[in-house]
Amino acid sequence: MSRWPSNVVALGVKIGTQLFTAAGPRAVEHAHKRGSRVFLDLKYHDIPNTVAGAVREATRLGVFMLDVHASGGLAMMRAAADAATKAATDFGVVRPLVIGVTVLTSLDRKALPLDLGVAGSVESHVLRLAERARDAGLDGCVASPREIGLLRGALGPKWVIVTPGVRPTVAPRKPGGVSGPAQCNDDQARTATPRAAINAGADYIVVGRPITAAPDPAAAVTAIIEEITRA
Repeated sequence: MSRWPSNVVALGVKIGTQLFTAAGPRAVEHAHKRGSRVFLDLKYHDIPNTVAGAVREATRLGVFMLDVHASGGLAMMRAAADAATKAATDFGVVRPLVIGVTVLTSLDRKALPLDLGVAGSVESHVLRLAERARDAGLDGCVASPREIGLLRGALGPKWVIVTPGVRPTVAPRKPGGVSGPAQCNDDQARTATPRAAINAGADYIVVGRPITAAPDPAAAVTAIIEEITRA
């Protein structure tokens, strides 16, 4: 985190399973000391009571947003939403946004029936899970850039859409070098540029490896912000 530019404070940081497994709550505390809001991206998926307990502890940490797998079912998602509300009151903190992960951005149309036994399109399954998340009292969902328009039209302007799978148009300039096309060989199947995601209606975008794997992470953040401001 020490290499991040000051504008990350305004944007916030995502703490996922790798960092949290390595550093635990100290990672959240460190981000807060730097003035950053935290999206705790642990994708809780368990029985309702266990998820409720985890959400309670995440709320105690003061995170801005956390997520659960929407495929965990209505009861699990409702337990998460209720736990966040109660914990915020008990601990005197702001209630975090609780959002549901729909279909991972590494999955595509071929993977749904083969790996998950789900018939139909990715878009229809994303919408179905998002609607269940809404019914459970969640604040929004995680979905790829390709489903933003569908979700915004079906669930309205107040539904929070968090979008991973974001890949910059242009890679940041290396020290002493020049800019070029962004390249990030990874397992994301449904992607879009920051500008396209914002224009489609995303409330928050998540950018990971294009920053962490860049030769100059601070320059990568700056390049992404510049692209967003042109959206």
